[in-house]
Amino acid sequence: MKRLLLLVAISGFFIPSFSRQDSAYPKKIYTTAEVEVPPVIDGVLNDESWEKVPWGGNFQMYDPYDDRPASQDTKFKVVIDHENIYVAFRAFDTAPDSIVRRLTRRDDMDGDFVAFQFDSYHDLQTAFTFVASAAGSKMDFYMTNDGQGEDLTWNPIWWVEARIDDQGWTMEAKIPFSQLRFDRSSGGVWGFQMARIIFRNNETSLWQPMSKESPGFVHLMGELHGLENIDPKKQAEITPYGIAGSRWFEEDPENPFMADGKERTINGGLDAKIGLTNNFTLDMTVNPDFGQVEADPSQVNLTAYETFFEEQRPFFIEGKNIFDYDLAVHSMNNLFYSRRIGRRPHHYPDLGNGEYASVPQFTSILGAAKITGKTKDGLSVGIMESVTSGEKAEIDHNGDRRFETVEPLTNYFASRVSKEFQKGNTIVGGMVTSTNRFNDEEHLDYLHSSAISGGIDFQQYFADRSYVLSLSTYMSQVRGSEEALIRTQRSPVHFFQRPDADYVTLDSSRTSLAGYGGSLQFTKQSGRLNFGTFLYFNSPGLELNDIGFLNASDEILEIFYLNYRFNEPFSIFRSMSLNMSQYSAWDFGGRHQLIGLNLNGFAQFMNLWNAGIFGKAGSDITSNSILRGGPAMRLPGDYSLNGFISSSSRKKLIAEMEANYSRGREDSRTSYGVELDLTYKPISNLSISLYPNFSYRKSQLQYVTQQHFENEERYIFGSIDQKTLSMSLRLDLIITPELTVQFWGQPFIASGDYSDFKYITDPIAENFTDRFHSYTSDEIEYFEDDQLYRINESASLLVYEFGNPDFNVKEFLSNLVFRWEYRPGSFIYLVWSQTRSGYNPYGEFRFGDDFTDMWDIHPTNAIMLKVSYRIGR
Repeated sequence: MKRLLLLVAISGFFIPSFSRQDSAYPKKIYTTAEVEVPPVIDGVLNDESWEKVPWGGNFQMYDPYDDRPASQDTKFKVVIDHENIYVAFRAFDTAPDSIVRRLTRRDDMDGDFVAFQFDSYHDLQTAFTFVASAAGSKMDFYMTNDGQGEDLTWNPIWWVEARIDDQGWTMEAKIPFSQLRFDRSSGGVWGFQMARIIFRNNETSLWQPMSKESPGFVHLMGELHGLENIDPKKQAEITPYGIAGSRWFEEDPENPFMADGKERTINGGLDAKIGLTNNFTLDMTVNPDFGQVEADPSQVNLTAYETFFEEQRPFFIEGKNIFDYDLAVHSMNNLFYSRRIGRRPHHYPDLGNGEYASVPQFTSILGAAKITGKTKDGLSVGIMESVTSGEKAEIDHNGDRRFETVEPLTNYFASRVSKEFQKGNTIVGGMVTSTNRFNDEEHLDYLHSSAISGGIDFQQYFADRSYVLSLSTYMSQVRGSEEALIRTQRSPVHFFQRPDADYVTLDSSRTSLAGYGGSLQFTKQSGRLNFGTFLYFNSPGLELNDIGFLNASDEILEIFYLNYRFNEPFSIFRSMSLNMSQYSAWDFGGRHQLIGLNLNGFAQFMNLWNAGIFGKAGSDITSNSILRGGPAMRLPGDYSLNGFISSSSRKKLIAEMEANYSRGREDSRTSYGVELDLTYKPISNLSISLYPNFSYRKSQLQYVTQQHFENEERYIFGSIDQKTLSMSLRLDLIITPELTVQFWGQPFIASGDYSDFKYITDPIAENFTDRFHSYTSDEIEYFEDDQLYRINESASLLVYEFGNPDFNVKEFLSNLVFRWEYRPGSFIYLVWSQTRSGYNPYGEFRFGDDFTDMWDIHPTNAIMLKVSYRIGR
């Protein structure tokens, strides 16, 4: 939320709103000229080459008002030579001492800044965007779909310098033509826009005036002329790298793989970026290493479903938007989930007495390549191919070594294509993915041998892009052994073994499974009042998790939302939005599972503080998954209330508090949480952030296990008191925009205390308490030495047992990264990381003892040096 608020609060220029139709502003034109001697990029506008072109100016305010002159004057110039385009800004300021100059890492803009955009295809849909701050920091992104999409992962090579003087501040930039995409057919005309953000006022002004209520952005930009004689350039970069590292961990004299408590690694690889044409680029990597990437945050997952983690690896982040095929709005479900590539191995060896194993933590990526680009005619293409190695665990038994495969050699493929028609008002696209495993090990027969998925999508804009109709359909098929398909059918995504689901059948002879899904969306995105209606469906057989992400199939979801926005200041408010949404869900058997209503509002105040409140109320839920393969169960509905308030991001100390409360009917469950986000910037190049978070959850129904008793299934649950406390600390020291030091650390404590164990008797009974039976003291006995519960329901000798599910988890993750871009595109990383992990089978939450015990856990430390050198232009 904080990053979104930053982008919205700093500038509507980044996230344009789509509202009132207004194209009354005539297109402005700026004509550039070619120079023989290029300007020196030092932030001082004294080069003779700048004299060849006139100043552009007359900026108009865009935010908070879009019909007033800018409060400060801004001028610019643009010149070119055969290799580069050069931009100069003169940002006048009547109070130069009020200019906010803050050094930041790339793509994390802060303070006063300017931005410039080139629609070099001149397709009125896409724009390459460059942002430079008064401190000389850089940000860049690629805007698509007339401003509705933004790819912040695009990182071109370019240069910028900025200076503050008694008139305001100045900026000079150089962008190689090889970093842009264009062809000669544009007639020497590009779409063009300039923007300035005055940080202290939160004011955005534009060279080409626009209304915040215009439906679209790129097609309303001005024009840059004088580019008739430039030739497209092909990008060609090769970046070899080398790595040296060491890891220290607790010694275990009995384990030959951990006897000395240390290991060392030396490795190397190659990255390349090659322009196949001016419009299409080949990115490839051989033996990549991502040791500089931050660890995933700690979590405790008590559900049956997989946790979604964001992609952080540079090769897969850059240009990832083109591979997106979202299955639903505000959902992680997607045909392509790049974290599958290089994942943790599926298998772990079954060790005998006296055996020890060294198992790879991740699957090695032998190589990966992708081709991405877009033609002037609106054809966008993304193709990715990756191969991961077969991984083996090394197993020792009294000095004898053997190897066991834990992950087979695997090929991953993804391809995404879309074509724009009628100036982007019609878009037709498609996607195909595949996974192929080359497995000859019997113990890995539970994995799919192959998986394919594909989809077709369509978008049609109406009434000057005020309305949009979106359609999509997709399918999947997986193949494998009978064992693999039984495992798939019984997985939490499907639960085909449910006894009350007469529309699906668990087929033990199946060697393939196919499924399908789709969506229908119609939205209005013009005017202050917007609405949308959505229908999504996933058939029971849909399976995407070999290369995609899908938490659950067998669902039909309907959503309707209504939104009203106040775009201009009034009373104490700078802006405000109010939203209502309604949703319902069914399964493919026709069972209505839930209906709910959301109400929320967001406001920014005149003092630049922000606040929001979100309320939800839901009906009883019929869950097909809570019994994890058992029949559907009726759960009481709930209501929740969330809210946040944040101070102005223009201050040295920024604070935000978020709180949430949820309660189930019939006292079935309660949860609440509080999170603080505190950021302090004592000087312009240092940021210290602290994120303490506490959550509490109490539920009468937490799944424990399943037992077979007297020809019946026992679905055993317990009441749980769960507490989680974490606190992330982040320090960013920006020595220069190219030289940074970053620290991140997170202590994490979580506990779960189970009580009142019960089994389900009638899952759809009218009264909540009639749906289960709580074990009496005569029926349940706890054996502390064995950490075991023994159940005897009757006078018979038949008993069953289950382990104590209580838990107490303590973990500390941290890393320190020194990053130096010693020449454009060439980096040195020095990384230190530490991990401490501990587990105890007791459910008490004792902050003092738990926090102290965390530091008694033996740490695993690692240090890595990575050096890369970019060759090319």
